[in-house]
Amino acid sequence: MKIYQLFRRQVLKLTLQEAWDFFSSPYNLNTITPDFFHVTVTSKVPEKIYAGLMISYRMKAVFGIPMAWLSEVSHCEEPKRFVYQQRIGPFKFWSHEVCLTEQDQGIILEDIMFYAMPLGWLGEFINSVLIANKLEQIFDTRRDYFQNKWVMNQ
Repeated sequence: MKIYQLFRRQVLKLTLQEAWDFFSSPYNLNTITPDFFHVTVTSKVPEKIYAGLMISYRMKAVFGIPMAWLSEVSHCEEPKRFVYQQRIGPFKFWSHEVCLTEQDQGIILEDIMFYAMPLGWLGEFINSVLIANKLEQIFDTRRDYFQNKWVMNQ
């Protein structure tokens, strides 16, 4: 099984609490992702996430095909870090860590994602021609959204 990694880092003009409130809510996903990646949260989500929280979604990430996704918040250290992992969904393995580090006049946002494709060599091929690019687009859209709104001038 081949494990893929995606890492992103960005400096934003937000307080640590503002960043936590925004990033820890699954209801903000459609605000910061491309139109092809439409997510509907289908379970009740409390105001504050916690380790062990299960969140179910319906999404149309590839060719508009609806798919179910169930994730678990496996680690949660408010307001600095949380990890959610796919429990049911299209990947063989998926883990996404969001780290928020306070610094002068803002925060550092880091996304650390690991994933593995199902279907062996066919999954690796699908990743190389489609999935890896879609994931890059998702995180590029996030970067651009923040670039226009909350990025520190460096």
